[in-house]
Amino acid sequence: MKRIILPMIFMCAVCACNNSDKAEDMTPPTITNEGVNACPVDCQKFKRGSVIPFEYVFTDDTELGNFNIEIHTNADHHTHSTSAVECDADEHDHDHHAEQVNPWVFNSDFDIPEGQQTYTATINIDIPADVDPGDYHFMVRLTDQAGWQQLKSMAIKIEE
Repeated sequence: MKRIILPMIFMCAVCACNNSDKAEDMTPPTITNEGVNACPVDCQKFKRGSVIPFEYVFTDDTELGNFNIEIHTNADHHTHSTSAVECDADEHDHDHHAEQVNPWVFNSDFDIPEGQQTYTATINIDIPADVDPGDYHFMVRLTDQAGWQQLKSMAIKIEE
């Protein structure tokens, strides 16, 4: 009996010490296009050597943390089980399934100012002029201060 009661008393004491007046954040942040001209969106096309004018709104019920943008080739037509879709090939898109020699890879972290529950992220991302055209995934990972994460993935095309 002592073997059962002592661990239970210890667990109750630990739980009592961990309780604070502030409620624990149990809600992931959101990535939305409300109030902005969201970019990019699924199947949007961009020219090599131009810019992707990224713009989305991030919200959290407690406090936002940071975000990451990753762009990588989708020549193999894999998915990330979010909103990313496979865009239809154009009549001029002869090498739709061609193997890429110089695919574009972009991966960068961005800070959000402390104390923010809403943040409009606007970043111009330069597309290198020498990357292979084709299908790409544009992924946004948003993390709040509690560590919850939201992922948004869009299928985009890079053209000559």
